[in-house]
Amino acid sequence: MKKFLSSTLLIFLAFSFLISPTAVARAESDLDILSKSGLLMDYASGEVLFEKNPTTHLPIASMVKMMTILISLEEYEAGNVALETLISTTENASGMGGSQVFIDPYVEYTYEDLLKSVIMASANDASVALAEYFNGNEKSFTNRMNKRAKELGMNDTNYTNCTGLPAPEQYSCAKDCAILMREVLKHDLYHKYSTIWMDELVHPSGRKTELVNTNKLIRYFEGCDGGKTGSTNEAGCCLTASAKRDDMRLISVIIGAENSKTRFNESSLLLNYGFANFENKFLVDTVNPISNLNVSKGKMENCDVYASENYVAIVKKGDTTTYDTSLSLPENLKAPLKNGDVVGTVKVTKDGNIIKEINLIVKTDIKHSSYFDSIGKVVENW
Repeated sequence: MKKFLSSTLLIFLAFSFLISPTAVARAESDLDILSKSGLLMDYASGEVLFEKNPTTHLPIASMVKMMTILISLEEYEAGNVALETLISTTENASGMGGSQVFIDPYVEYTYEDLLKSVIMASANDASVALAEYFNGNEKSFTNRMNKRAKELGMNDTNYTNCTGLPAPEQYSCAKDCAILMREVLKHDLYHKYSTIWMDELVHPSGRKTELVNTNKLIRYFEGCDGGKTGSTNEAGCCLTASAKRDDMRLISVIIGAENSKTRFNESSLLLNYGFANFENKFLVDTVNPISNLNVSKGKMENCDVYASENYVAIVKKGDTTTYDTSLSLPENLKAPLKNGDVVGTVKVTKDGNIIKEINLIVKTDIKHSSYFDSIGKVVENW
């Protein structure tokens, strides 16, 4: 019976991919944007649904701060800073021009207040204060930004500061901005502040500065819960935004719009197009077992096998094609086994090309059976 169930699960997995997804066709012919560059990406799969000059090197103004935000979030996740951690400010940080929350020098602000000021109000002074706290000075922090960008595969980006203030050798591109926002969105703490429309910063002196989210789409576009604006004479008006409806999340990037209205309109255009024409198909998940295998010399006779990660495809509504899968698993598992041990792989192919290979793991510790366990099984089956 167990072997029958195992075989049934394998057959079910193979045929579960014979659904109706298709290769994602970029739709430049269906869309027209005036901005210098633009891109629409599916968050779950990373597939690009629309692109215009996706890797062209361009100034992106305050969208540079997405990397400042990411590193600050990763420091929090690593336990190196707490929300209530006090950060001393400097004359250098408080003297930043451009968008700011007018922090005082030589006083202490909480990490939470500084991070919120960057996410909501795109504050240059708060950005530099965080950079100086984590790396001692902005230059060292900027080197760290470039290193992190390379780790993420952002090959068309170079940072020279943590704010996005104009600098000759600072540039990025629409593709890299989408990659970066996709990473930022993984952090729950980011969403705590990115969805706030209005708030205030209370300075140590008691003085208050009003915070208004620079991303108007969180208020006016259905499902928008994050983004980063940017605007300088050099860069024009820019926006990286994300919206989620049901189980689908999209990321849009606009660089070099001629005015603020255009960047918000064209971001909305891309997001609306994505939600209207595409959908996610969950092909592999980590919750349901892929197979059940016998375990030799173990305290358990059999064990469920699971995918180590989810795999989601983005498909155009109404199109049909086929994803194929192949499993690589032993006939039996051998004890001992530990939770997380890799026992095989599942390969997802499309049009004959492998597009994803996922490890198959066990989620249970299984100890080696003892002599007395073996005797007990003999008696039990007598």
